Amino acid sequence: MPDGSESILARTVSSIGEIDAAIWNGLANPVDEKFNPFVSYEFLSALEASKSVAPETGWAPMHLIIEEAGAITGVAPLYAKGHSQGEYVFDHHWADAYARAGGQYYPKLLCAAPFTPVPGPRLLAKNETSKTNLALALRQVTESIQASSAHINFVEANDKVALENTGYLLRMGEQYHWFNRGYKDFDDFLVALSSRKRKAIRRERREAQCDLVIRKLRGAEITEAHWDAFWSFYQDTGARKWGYPYLTRTFFRLIAEKMPDSLLFIVAERDGAPIAGALNFIGGDALFGRYWGCTEDVPFLHFEICYHSAVEYAIEHKLSRVEAGAQGQHKIARGYEPVPTWSAHWLPNESFRSAIERYLEAERLETGMEIAALKNYTPFKRGQ
Repeated sequence: MPDGSESILARTVSSIGEIDAAIWNGLANPVDEKFNPFVSYEFLSALEASKSVAPETGWAPMHLIIEEAGAITGVAPLYAKGHSQGEYVFDHHWADAYARAGGQYYPKLLCAAPFTPVPGPRLLAKNETSKTNLALALRQVTESIQASSAHINFVEANDKVALENTGYLLRMGEQYHWFNRGYKDFDDFLVALSSRKRKAIRRERREAQCDLVIRKLRGAEITEAHWDAFWSFYQDTGARKWGYPYLTRTFFRLIAEKMPDSLLFIVAERDGAPIAGALNFIGGDALFGRYWGCTEDVPFLHFEICYHSAVEYAIEHKLSRVEAGAQGQHKIARGYEPVPTWSAHWLPNESFRSAIERYLEAERLETGMEIAALKNYTPFKRGQ
């Protein structure tokens, strides 16, 4: 009971299936707000049903619920983690320091959309009071199970305020997002760039598209053959980047069934056969690039499918921005701009919390300076 009121109950469940889908979605994506696919019941339940998220993979669901006067007024996607993989907010050195001091860092608690470095709502609540109660309840759960820490990754602005006000430490990261400033088409976007950068992108697109057909497929247009091709792309990328793919083939089958209208597959074909592709998720006002792979190396094809074609789609469909995932300063030359991202952290051990607080203060200063410096390297004409 976060605020001491007898009418408030906080509890956890080991499966999202124990929560009514309509209740979850009503809190995660209210009708008057922009849709975020990664906190939807459909996305999170597909992760669990496919065993991509499970205790065996180091992601034990432990979703947080608060009830007020018998009604659910807040939920949060919460997991007990046995490692720090698939999070994109790196705390491995925190774990090392905690272990050297004689502590056991894992399991820890993570409130996030698994494997998804996309900022969005995390404290899914009816109102700001319920949001605060969720933040306090997460602290209580962390301490009651004697976890080393609780982490809320890629939080949006409203959650950031609630978490800071309830004692969480804030960590700044950076990503690269493309913003639609009312462009009529892709050429109109290019007009905003310096001549040298504009010519470079046109050359990239020309060389990448040579002898290939680039197609943008939505929902039911993505056939089972496309999914099979994409799965081979995803496995190749996963094997090279992470050692093994995080997601199972069943996960992709389930999201194709549960949320087809949220999916955009940009695929490159040679003589009718897919050789590369990227899976995107469509939000209420943004396109989110997520998974890329290929079976044939073609110069600039990664840039074409993941960045240029995504921007083209966003302009055509009047989306406000494209978020192309974590890291990658090479995105700047393609019109993506550095922006801050935020995570929040609760560390019950006072000595450890004080040390991390000092570290985060210095890291925020350094990250803020880096973002400010990188803004000078965007390809836009001066004054744009």
